[in-house]
Amino acid sequence: MTSIQVADEIFVAAAQSLAGGVIGDRARWRQWWPDLRLTVVEDRENQGVRWTVTGPIEGTMEIWCEECMDGFILHYYLHAEPVAPLPDDPRTRMDEVAEMNRLRRIAGKDMSFEAKWLLEGEREAGSPATGAVNG
Repeated sequence: MTSIQVADEIFVAAAQSLAGGVIGDRARWRQWWPDLRLTVVEDRENQGVRWTVTGPIEGTMEIWCEECMDGFILHYYLHAEPVAPLPDDPRTRMDEVAEMNRLRRIAGKDMSFEAKWLLEGEREAGSPATGAVNG
C-alpha cells in the first residue's frame, strides 16, 4: 500500500465531450500541481488522463471522466510515496503522512471544483447540462 492515497469524485453538469478541453490543458496542470512533474502515460482525451508523478512524491495519478446522465463524474486518483525520508518515530511519521494526504486531497478538490466551474459556466442549478444534447 502506498503512503499517499487520494480518491475523489464530483459530478459535472456538462457534456463529457467538453472535458478534454479543460482536463487536457497542460497549462492548468502546472497551476493545479505546481510542485509535481507529470508525464503522460495515457491521454484519453474527453475520458481523462493518466500520469506518472515525480517531485516531492513519486507515483501515479489519474483523472477519469465517466459519462453519467447528461454530464459526467470526474474521478481523481493519486497513489504515491514521499521522496524525502520519513522520520523514524512512528507517531511523527504517521502525522507527516497524514498531512501529506490532507494537502494532496485539498489540491485534488481545488482541481475538480475549478474544472466543474469552468465546464458548467453560468449554468443555473436544475437547468440542462452545459453542452448537453437535448432529445
